[in-house]
Amino acid sequence: MAMGKRKKHDQQPLFVASASLPQSASHPFYSKLNQVLSSGKFDEFVQGLCAKFYEEKIGRPSLAPGKYFRLLLIGYFEGIDSERGIAWRCSDSLSLRAFVGYRLDEISTEHSTLSRTRRLIDLETHRDVFQWVLKVLADHDLISGKTVGYDATTLEANAAMRSIVRKDTQQNYQEFLTDLAKASGIETPTREDLAKLDRTRKNKASNDDWENPHDPDAKIAKMKDGSTHLAHKAEHAVDMDSGAVLAVTLQGANLGDTTTIMETVIAATENLRSVADDPRTQQKLDENWMSEAVTDKGYHSNATMMDLKEMNIRSYVSEPDRGRRDWTDKPDAKAAVYANRRRVRGNRGKRLMRLRGELIERTFAHNYETGAMRRTHLKHHENISKRLLIHVGGFNLGLVMRRLTGIGKPRRLQGLPARVFAWIWSVWRLVAAICSIRVNESDQNTIPTLARLAA
Repeated sequence: MAMGKRKKHDQQPLFVASASLPQSASHPFYSKLNQVLSSGKFDEFVQGLCAKFYEEKIGRPSLAPGKYFRLLLIGYFEGIDSERGIAWRCSDSLSLRAFVGYRLDEISTEHSTLSRTRRLIDLETHRDVFQWVLKVLADHDLISGKTVGYDATTLEANAAMRSIVRKDTQQNYQEFLTDLAKASGIETPTREDLAKLDRTRKNKASNDDWENPHDPDAKIAKMKDGSTHLAHKAEHAVDMDSGAVLAVTLQGANLGDTTTIMETVIAATENLRSVADDPRTQQKLDENWMSEAVTDKGYHSNATMMDLKEMNIRSYVSEPDRGRRDWTDKPDAKAAVYANRRRVRGNRGKRLMRLRGELIERTFAHNYETGAMRRTHLKHHENISKRLLIHVGGFNLGLVMRRLTGIGKPRRLQGLPARVFAWIWSVWRLVAAICSIRVNESDQNTIPTLARLAA
């Protein structure tokens, strides 16, 4: 066979027939996922939801709702953080084009059209799509809804600390320090003077005084690694039986857990109510759904314990060591706190605490680490929440795919040969160990017989 050589100036044909375009075997994961979506009539559902946002005759060519939501799902499954990256990846992959529904001769969507469609479709419609995914999980017996775990994590905002300004004077940080230095007697402060002055100040990055003019929803917060950034707070409500995310809310990063939990509890209740009200899935939930809540000690407070008790939710909340407390004039709070303490110290409470760290942290790892949403590329809570709802919806669909195929993400197929070889190797070692044990036992039975023959 003669070796082919690449030509420097290879002239492209002017016309190419559709049948002559290169074909690619569709990705087995996305083919099965499209079957799941088609079985639930996903395209008909989202077209009915989004019909009010489109004109029937006039206007520029639009992006179909089914394609739009599939593109956002690709962001989760492929670990792509930006809409620009999603559009580029889809245009470059024949398998992803087939999943979204593009013809071979059709130009894929640009990121500007994807962004415009996101702005066009409201947040409530994205919540409806998230609830549709929950019904798919319930149809596959992946939602119980009885025991729900809550936890939150921070997402780095698409805003820089150097861009913050004073809320009262709109001065930037450098101008503010310069005015402070001049007020202290330094007429022409240098950079070293400003740095020294800044080190001695207290509460120099307070959300009460500073904001980002481009994204006021981004708040100054300390991240997991100890650094300070403008950030948002994402809070999950997770089914403690299956690990499915029942609700996700986006709130200010400066808000404490005791302040934000009730919004997430209400969101989870509304989502489970939509599942319970659907005739196809109403028998799938536990009869006592939304009856238990599991959280860490950051959520413990008198108000939280009393609110959960009023909602008829049994709390399993780790209690921080506050020493001896004065319950004078607080009989209701005392009863709620003591009841929670008894439950947490029981065997079921200890088991739920161990399970909470496993299931909830897993949702953070999949959505924000491998799912590439630890840093947001959008501004304002409404825009980020739209992307986040479909992103987490992709995680839930991954649970369905794991139930059906054993694989929850398409990239897991890349290591399938290695896992098969590891499984064969493990079986071979097990068989070899069993055979060696039997040989040793036969040797032990043979030794007494030889001893008798020698005698």
